[in-house]
Amino acid sequence: MILQALVKYYGERMELPNGYQKKAIRFLIVLDEKGAFIGLDDTRTGEGRERRDRFCLVPREVKRAGIKAWERANLLWDTPAYVVGISSKDAANASRKHQSFMKRLQDVIHVSAIDAGVASVVAFLNKGDFAALQQHSRWVDVLESDGNLTFRLNGEDQLVCERTAVRKALAKQSLGNDGVLKDRCLITGETDEIAQLHNAIKGVRGAQSSGANIVSFNLPAFTSFGRVQGFNAPVGKSAEFAYITALNSLLDRDSRQKIQVGNATTVFWAEREHEMEGWFADFFGEPPKGSSNQDSAGFKALIEAPKTGALPILDDKTRFYVLGLAPNASRIAIRFWYQGLVGEVAGHIRKHFDDISIVHGPKDPEYLSLFRLLVSTAMQSKADNIPPNIAGDFMKAILAGTPYPQTLLSSAIRRCRAEQNVTYPRAALIKAVLVRKNRRNEQNTKEVGMSLDTSNTNPGYLLGRLFAVLERAQEQASPGINATIRDRFSGAASSTPVAVFPHLMRLKTHHIAKIDNKGAAVNLEKLIQEIMDKVDSSNAFPPHLALDNQGRFWVGYYHQRQDFFKKKTDDNTKEA
Repeated sequence: MILQALVKYYGERMELPNGYQKKAIRFLIVLDEKGAFIGLDDTRTGEGRERRDRFCLVPREVKRAGIKAWERANLLWDTPAYVVGISSKDAANASRKHQSFMKRLQDVIHVSAIDAGVASVVAFLNKGDFAALQQHSRWVDVLESDGNLTFRLNGEDQLVCERTAVRKALAKQSLGNDGVLKDRCLITGETDEIAQLHNAIKGVRGAQSSGANIVSFNLPAFTSFGRVQGFNAPVGKSAEFAYITALNSLLDRDSRQKIQVGNATTVFWAEREHEMEGWFADFFGEPPKGSSNQDSAGFKALIEAPKTGALPILDDKTRFYVLGLAPNASRIAIRFWYQGLVGEVAGHIRKHFDDISIVHGPKDPEYLSLFRLLVSTAMQSKADNIPPNIAGDFMKAILAGTPYPQTLLSSAIRRCRAEQNVTYPRAALIKAVLVRKNRRNEQNTKEVGMSLDTSNTNPGYLLGRLFAVLERAQEQASPGINATIRDRFSGAASSTPVAVFPHLMRLKTHHIAKIDNKGAAVNLEKLIQEIMDKVDSSNAFPPHLALDNQGRFWVGYYHQRQDFFKKKTDDNTKEA
C-alpha cells in the first residue's frame, strides 16, 4: 500500500521520462560539436554556505554495492573519477572508474553517429586529453568538492544526457536484454521485468550516506522458495523506478514535504497538488528562529477560521499520506504510515492544538511545535534522547485523533520529577494526554482545564495546587531564596504525598508567620484553607498517587503558579 501510493504520486505528480531522475549536478563540461573543450560551468546559486547545486534531469543513478562497486558507472554523468579518470579522493581507482564509465556509454548508446551531442562527448572522451579542462580556473573546485559532472553542447541549454537519442536508448534498454516480461509486479499487478536490486533511498537522517533500502534481501535466511534478492518480493522495474524516484524527491534536502519527528524522517503528500502540503510542515515543524509558526497561512486557515464560521478545509476529500522512515543499518524501517483525507487530517490537527492549549507566559508561543513537545520528555532536552517509539506513536495519535500514548505521560512526569520543574511544554503535554484519555474512555473524572480550575476536586490536582501555595508562602517569607520546597520535595509530593505534606504543613505555619505583608499572609491562609476544604478529610494525603493523578498534580501546580503571576500582572501590585 505504501509503495502503491508512491508509484501513484510519481505517475500523477512527477513528469519525468522513463529511466530519468532529478539529480544535483555541480559542474557542466561545455563542448563544441567536434568534442573540443570550451568551458566549465558552475551551476550553483546562492551565497556562502547557502549555495545549492542545480538539479538536472539525468539518467537514473546506478546502485553501487559490493567489492567491485567501481564497475558501475552512471550514464553521461558522474563524479570526476568516472567522467575523466581524475580524482583527489580515490586516485588509485580513478582509471578503472573511467573505463567503466566509457563501457557504460558504449553499451547503452549506439547512435553517436547520428546525434551531435553524444558524438561530441564520445569524441572528447576518446581523445583522452583533458589538459585544457584541468587548466580551467574552476578545476580545483571540481576536485575538492568531488561534485557531479555532465555535458552540454556550446550554445545549447539542454544537457547531452537529455537529448532524444539518449532517451530512446534508455527506453530500449529498459525492456531487458531479450524483451521478455518475466513476472507479475506486486505493486501494479501488471507483468513486468522484475528488479533484482532496488536503487538506494537517500535523505533519511541517520541512514547510510550512500543510501538504504526498504525492499532488500541480502542473506539466505531472508529468502524463500529459492527466490533471491529482489525476486523474493517481485517488483517490476517501472514500479521500482517510480517509487524510488518519488521517495527520493520527497526526501530531497530542499524538500518542503519533509519534517523530522524524533528519529523518523517524515514525508507527506496529497494525491494531487494541495495547499496542505505546504501547511503541514508549519503545523509540526520547528519555525525558523525569530518567527512563529502561528504566523503561517496554514495556522490562519486552520485555527482562525472557526472565528469566521467558515471551515471549508474540513470537508476536503483529497487523499493525504504521511510516511515516517527510521534508519536501520543498510535498511530503512517504516516507523509509521497514515493515509486519510485532507479534511480528516485538518480536523485532527486542530483538535490536537485544542488539547495541548494551556495557560502560559506572555512571551511563550501560543502553539507548541511537535519538536518542543517531544524534547520536553527527553533527558537534557536533547533531540537525540527522545525515545524512538514515542515520536512515531505521538504522530500517529495526532493524525488519527486517537488517545496519545501513555508513554508520553510517564516520560513527561519522569522529567518533571528528575528536574523538579514542570515547564510549559510538559504541562501542555500532560494536560493533553489526560484530556484525550478521559474523553475517549468517557470517564466521569473532570477534565483538566486550560487554566486554574477552583472547582476541580481531584486529589492530585488539589495537592498540586496546595504545593504551589506552600512554595509561594516560603518565597514570600524569604525573598530571593535560592532553593524552595520544590527543589527538595516535589518528586515525593507528586507520588507519595503522605511522606512530605504533613511536614510541609507544619513548615507553612512558620513561613506565613515571617511574611511582612499581613494582607498577603491572610490571603495565603485563606487559599490553603479553601483547598483543604475540598480535600477528602479521611485521606487528605494519600500514601500513593496513580500515574494519571501524578500528572494532575503537576498540572495543578502549574495552573496555580501561573495564576499567581497573572494576578501580579493584572493587579499591577507587588506582594512583599
